[in-house]
Amino acid sequence: MADRISYTAKDGTKLEAEIAEPPGSARAPALVIIQEYWGVNDHIRKMVDRFAAEGFLAVAPDLYHGEIAKSADVAGKMMGALDKAMAMKEIGDAIGFARAHQRCSGKVGVTGFCLGGALALAAAATHEGLSAVVPFYGLPAPRAWEKVTAPVLAHFAKTDEWATVAGAEEIKRAIDAAKKTTMELHAYDAKHAFMRDSDPAVYDEPSAKLAWKRTLDFLHTHLG
Repeated sequence: MADRISYTAKDGTKLEAEIAEPPGSARAPALVIIQEYWGVNDHIRKMVDRFAAEGFLAVAPDLYHGEIAKSADVAGKMMGALDKAMAMKEIGDAIGFARAHQRCSGKVGVTGFCLGGALALAAAATHEGLSAVVPFYGLPAPRAWEKVTAPVLAHFAKTDEWATVAGAEEIKRAIDAAKKTTMELHAYDAKHAFMRDSDPAVYDEPSAKLAWKRTLDFLHTHLG
């Protein structure tokens, strides 16, 4: 089960995250999991546990610092108020923490959902040394996509007016044009947040199962 931990960034900042270690005692690749706009809630903690069970040191940094939205309206306001530059720094701190963890093999990947999907894509263009990036239905502000060197696997929903497939295709063209890595893009017959199995209004089981399998295959290929 995921545990709440505190750790110190290189600049002395105190941060918190949910963490779950994989079975056994051997070193394993690390995966930083970035929250939806709700915060680090039960759904994200479940994802931490699921990835750990599949052999990853799973770490979900709490970008809202303990706050969890109780409604979509509040979640939207919290996302809008989030200092994106600070969030990107804290994601970098989480990457550093995960890489230095005694259970980490040295390889680190990043994934995220909704807000976290956008931040995961932004992290691919911001933080060096990543081995894999898997964003789910999230688009950040324009970035220097030619800086992306980690392989990317992106999952988007066809019925999504916020994180559009067209927007993802534009990023893919830019990454492909730079010829430094590859971006694999999949579009699903589903709504935004189709992985959120706690919400029957958006959860789409066939899409979620297929995206999960593709994600695990991709992560095991690139993280080892």
